[in-house]
Amino acid sequence: MTERQEQTAPDAVMTRIGQVVMLCHAGDREEARHRFLDLWTEIGEDGDPLHRCTLAHYMADAQDDPCDELAWDLRALTAAEELTDDRLARHEEALAVRALYPSLHLNLAADYVRLGRTDAARTHVRRARRASAALGEDTYSDGVRAAISRLELRLGETGSADGGWGPPRQRP
Repeated sequence: MTERQEQTAPDAVMTRIGQVVMLCHAGDREEARHRFLDLWTEIGEDGDPLHRCTLAHYMADAQDDPCDELAWDLRALTAAEELTDDRLARHEEALAVRALYPSLHLNLAADYVRLGRTDAARTHVRRARRASAALGEDTYSDGVRAAISRLELRLGETGSADGGWGPPRQRP
């Protein structure tokens, strides 16, 4: 019984990350960056990979400088590589590790496009496309696949194009 309660118990750090994400989406990106940095310090470089991956993923969205955004997206990918399906299963919104990779690689590809590093962008959009096989059949997954297609079009990659190009990630 205790094990089952631990598996479904809310994760306080994930809740706090979510609260900062809402702050960022409400437009206070500077305050969100400060709070994310405080959380990052609290979690630590060797902390829970799910916390580090999630925080870094959202911290990237709060950046104004494309180089800073890339650095945070790389941190998110590094943390994801340390995740196990078992760790994700202990989070109430469990998903498979492999389902994270399409978005992570898509974000890196978009970062590299903004930095004018087309070869690196192509590498990551290809990785995103390959990883997209792990996505489910839902609105989120459809959006990730569509964003991959738009970026492939922009980069001249062959993929399942679905229309004109748009930003591969939502910006507040």
